[in-house]
Amino acid sequence: MPLFVSDTRLRSYRRLPQASCRWALDSGAYSQLLRNGGWADGPTPHQYAARVRRYAAEVGRLDWAATQDWLTDPALLARTGLPVRRHVELTVASYLELASIDDTLPFIPILQGWLPGDYEACAALYERHGVNLRQAPMVGVGSVAHRQGTVEAANIIAAVRQLGISRIHTFGVKTLGLRRFGDDIYSSDSLAWSFAGRYRQAQPGCAHRGRCGNCRRWALQWRRGLLAECDPAHRPTAA
Repeated sequence: MPLFVSDTRLRSYRRLPQASCRWALDSGAYSQLLRNGGWADGPTPHQYAARVRRYAAEVGRLDWAATQDWLTDPALLARTGLPVRRHVELTVASYLELASIDDTLPFIPILQGWLPGDYEACAALYERHGVNLRQAPMVGVGSVAHRQGTVEAANIIAAVRQLGISRIHTFGVKTLGLRRFGDDIYSSDSLAWSFAGRYRQAQPGCAHRGRCGNCRRWALQWRRGLLAECDPAHRPTAA
């Protein structure tokens, strides 16, 4: 089962664990913007690229890494004081800068926006800078986690698909979103299993004491249940 791990979790490790499965790296963008209103006091692009280089070499099996993007949730716009359009521009600029620092590192372009037209404008900006999103190994779609079960989010994914982009990763999309548009994306990440596990006592067969917030057995059980929930028989119709 692939994992999604945040730089905010790994950056403090002196000795990094070695991966036993494929994984991808989150930059911690949501927390960074919410707490600090920008990236000015976060890791510089060169510092972040150096970390990704280290993770790729020492942890291994790194599929891709998120950029230092700028989400557009209303709470984050209030913190930065910037409009959606500027967040879109800064997101594209982050990818271009990180790729220019080391084009061997697996950074992925991320689409940001709020309305479908914003995501289309973001894609067009990448294209103007020579980034072919249709051929990218993965393209992230951000700022949908808090509305992941809505028709609005489904319309955004549909708009991205209409651009010819098929290898889509959605950040923080859980059961409701996957039931609605799971067939139209390649992957998604969620901490919902861990949050649920914090209220679940260890069961027979668990290799730990206490609760299951970091339990591999519980994570696999939760994943099986999620995939069953995403069966077409459970999928809501568009409204």
